[in-house]
Amino acid sequence: MQTGKVKFFNESKGFGFIVDDETNQEIFVHVTGLGGAVIRENDSVSYETTDGKKGLNAVNVRKLS
Repeated sequence: MQTGKVKFFNESKGFGFIVDDETNQEIFVHVTGLGGAVIRENDSVSYETTDGKKGLNAVNVRKLS
């Protein structure tokens, strides 16, 4: 599992970006990859990545305490 911080998440549109802790790469996250979790800007999260249409997508996103 990778870890990162939520840079931006628009709840009404259902998407945002996570910045990876190790690479500082921005990873796209869609509400379907949250598995019911609620995330907000600056939350620390763990996640996995999968190939999407325009690059990597975060999936199995979980908020860290």
